[in-house]
Amino acid sequence: MQYIAPTTSAAAVAALAACNGDARLLAGGTDILVRLQADLVEPDLLVDIKHIVACQHITEDASGFIIGAAVPSAQLGEHARLSQVWPGIVEGMGLVGSTQVQGRATLTGNLCNASPAADGVPAMVAAGATACVVGPNGTRQLAVEDIPTGPGQISLANNEMIESFSLPPRPPRSSDAYIRFIPRTEMDIAVVGAAVNLTLDETGTCIAACVVLGAVGPTFITVNAAAEALIGSQVDEAALQAVQNACSTAATPISDKRGTAEFRKHTAGVIARRAAIVAHSRALA
Repeated sequence: MQYIAPTTSAAAVAALAACNGDARLLAGGTDILVRLQADLVEPDLLVDIKHIVACQHITEDASGFIIGAAVPSAQLGEHARLSQVWPGIVEGMGLVGSTQVQGRATLTGNLCNASPAADGVPAMVAAGATACVVGPNGTRQLAVEDIPTGPGQISLANNEMIESFSLPPRPPRSSDAYIRFIPRTEMDIAVVGAAVNLTLDETGTCIAACVVLGAVGPTFITVNAAAEALIGSQVDEAALQAVQNACSTAATPISDKRGTAEFRKHTAGVIARRAAIVAHSRALA
């Protein structure tokens, strides 16, 4: 196995394109290194992107936030402005692993591993986040929601990499939230996750919303009926009940050792309702 640590995205992509075998990207390494140690994968080339400047930082300007692909979860949580504007995204990644894992785990890895239970993905999708994808033919912007296509599967070509993520600027009276259910108190895989992103007008009426479920389908599920229940409401009891019902209906989980399909469908509605309440409270603050 060859290991390289390029300092530019162009060099990383060139190495990926030149590899005739199995090439893998390493951002935080919290997944690929475990797989390597367990002999589950044996790539011919490992491309470490942590030394690429464009992948290393969080910046904010008039167009919103840009989060580098190698920015670890701990850095997200330590960024006061990002935590204030996009708390749901920060708390989603803040649930991934232990303190040690937080020091390395990235949004990029959480997304591109394409686990149905990825905690960082629902809030990113609800936010309308986009990824800056670099390939041999240049750079393109791709909606985060278009990247996972199934368990362990993504839409990116083998010679492409994510350089950064973009989050749009926030309208006034907007916020988000991510909540999950797990069997233990921490360091477990989501049985159900739910992200809600919403905006209120001056009267407190919801004028925009997105509701996204995780861990209850082969990939995330955007529940348009739940968003429609919130829009035009004061996020009152009737709207919250409609959100709960819509999410329970939309969930398509399997039964496994962590819960039956029936339990997870019910829990999806409950968790989505709670996330809507938290996002609403934050938007009012």
